[in-house]
Amino acid sequence: MLGQPWKTYLVVALIVGLLLGAGVGWLSKPAERVEVPGATVTAPGVTVTVKETVAGPTVTVTAPAPGLTGEVLIGAILSMTGDLATFGENHKVAAEFAAKHANEFLKASGAKWTVKIVVEDTVTKPDIALEAVESLAARGIKFLVGPLSSGEVRAIKGYLDANKILTISQSSTAPDLGVDGLPATDDYVFRFCPTDKLGQGPAMGRIMYEDGKRYVIPVWRGDAWGDGLEKAAAKKFTELGGTVLEGIRYPAEAVEFSVEAKDLADKVTSAVASYGADKVGVYHVSFEEVVAFFTAASEYDVLSTVKWYGSDGTANSAAMTEDPTVAEFAVKVIYPSTIFAPTRSAKYEMVRKNNIDVLGREPDSYAYSIYDIVWAYVYSLLTVDKYDAEAVRAVLPSVTKSLFGASGWIELDEAGDRQAGDYDIWGIVVEAGEYKWKHVGTYVFATDSVTWYP
Repeated sequence: MLGQPWKTYLVVALIVGLLLGAGVGWLSKPAERVEVPGATVTAPGVTVTVKETVAGPTVTVTAPAPGLTGEVLIGAILSMTGDLATFGENHKVAAEFAAKHANEFLKASGAKWTVKIVVEDTVTKPDIALEAVESLAARGIKFLVGPLSSGEVRAIKGYLDANKILTISQSSTAPDLGVDGLPATDDYVFRFCPTDKLGQGPAMGRIMYEDGKRYVIPVWRGDAWGDGLEKAAAKKFTELGGTVLEGIRYPAEAVEFSVEAKDLADKVTSAVASYGADKVGVYHVSFEEVVAFFTAASEYDVLSTVKWYGSDGTANSAAMTEDPTVAEFAVKVIYPSTIFAPTRSAKYEMVRKNNIDVLGREPDSYAYSIYDIVWAYVYSLLTVDKYDAEAVRAVLPSVTKSLFGASGWIELDEAGDRQAGDYDIWGIVVEAGEYKWKHVGTYVFATDSVTWYP
């Protein structure tokens, strides 16, 4: 059958038409004749396979996917409202600032594509975070920034893995979301912050003990993040010789805290009577429901006789300094709050200044990580030159090794989480009659030590 010339030239004509239709510019010379079943014609980047069937020859053309062109979308699942709203505002500003700079870089380098940030509000709720991811996925978006909380990450992780959608969280720190020994390329979640198991938990345990506290009453948000952080801090504090007293775990969805404030007042009264106010502390692990909690706590004088300690869920919270009652209570109880320490550099100052210019306030530490996440995507996409989450996931750990961003060097561990680092300590102070957050100290991971600033 294949010996019949008309069939041979029909196949060749089909090949030529398909290749020219695909825009293959190298085909200026005559096409080769195909005369045997399964024959293959190849050219730079293109493979054409011909197979003889009863109905006649079939032709399969395999050509490389075109390189990135046009507008490349990156979804940002951020807490624009809810318990971390001021953080979400900071992160949106940083992400869009990074995209602006990245597009200037791409244009100068001759790239045929630009990057655009598409924001979806998670309301700081796990179920809404999943809806936001599904909405972005329906638009074909395969790369995400966020979310902020570990509860949200847990809610979306199964969907991300099943649909090969990549996300990089700037601030999820729950230890159990980073599986020791599991390669980063085995799932689709990376985190550009250290986990609380090796970072913030031990840092706060050390801070409270070095501050002279020997008895601590924990009060914490009952979710993946709060549970993990309270456990990590308590472990360190106990190892140092401190005692963790019975605490209060409240529902993550709670919005009113009169019962918890009364319970805490009773616990503090008992502890102070037994051990003295100077030996007792309150470790408060919260998001921005801190405003409602502090409002309720301010009704009890005994609660301002002991020192309180916060976390990255409240450090640099604008909601706290904007409420006079809350800010005044925070000043009374000192409330030093830990958060991952970015490396101070020219890039850091650039992102910091932009946030101050746009929002009129200091950004939280994770805003710098957000800026770097966008750049990590851009560099990875330049490396693979295709909109492919699996391909980007494979190169991302290598790309980050050489990335010095606004947050500093980004070294990831085997689970795809940032390796442990130092922590800034922030507190609310009064300056020129205004309440503001101030950098009051640093915890140094390498030496497990605390330095307080004047």
